[in-house]
Amino acid sequence: MIVYKTEEEIELIKQSANILSQVHGEVAKHVAEGVTTLKLDSVAEEFIRDNGGSPSFKGYNGFKHSLCISLNSAVVHGIPSKYALQSGDVVSIDCGVFFKGFHSDSAYTHAVGEVAPEVTELLRRTKESLYKGIDLAVVGSRIGDIGFAIQSHVEQYGYGVVRELVGHGLGRSLHEGPEVPNYGKRGQGMKLQEGLVIAIEPMVNLGSRHVVQENDGWTIRTRDKKPSAHFEHTVVVRKGKAEILTTFDYIDKALN
Repeated sequence: MIVYKTEEEIELIKQSANILSQVHGEVAKHVAEGVTTLKLDSVAEEFIRDNGGSPSFKGYNGFKHSLCISLNSAVVHGIPSKYALQSGDVVSIDCGVFFKGFHSDSAYTHAVGEVAPEVTELLRRTKESLYKGIDLAVVGSRIGDIGFAIQSHVEQYGYGVVRELVGHGLGRSLHEGPEVPNYGKRGQGMKLQEGLVIAIEPMVNLGSRHVVQENDGWTIRTRDKKPSAHFEHTVVVRKGKAEILTTFDYIDKALN
């Protein structure tokens, strides 16, 4: 179901997104060699609850954690564990916050220590593609325009765009309509209207686009076992220019 939001509802989602953005900043302070992914998960949950929210992911379809933490060839839905981060790792951190009745959703992929130059470029270009997609999240555009912008940007570098997982609407539910693919054709799909809140989230692989699911029932991994990157913002469709509700500013501050 597609649910257009009132300005009052958007304001509440914005409050949720502000907590979420700060969560990412707090977690970013701890992304370092020797830190376990379970530690990152506990940092996130403590911050969310201390600020009056609850983790959107915890309990969702039986998921037991506050963060999805996906390492290296894992694309999304990785499960926090006792694994300690090592130099050269790529770690995607996906988080959602439920606050005053509304969800927000955001993801960021970190490099730990020294990573290969081609991996650094993958992260940079995937992040660029997120904003290329956001530029098209405006009244009068179509869903296919967003996907085309993302796909055309990253495929020129030979990367693979994951097809099996897509962005989505969100609000009172974590996943609402419409689906927002990271691939597509210009001028196709539903026309975007004011008040639509969506999560745009490119998932881009260094190698082929093909993925497999691990035996844990959650983790989605690249079939060729090459690294993947994932960046995501919660966005409101507006006239002329999209409004981005989440921000990476807290992450940038933590990393710098």
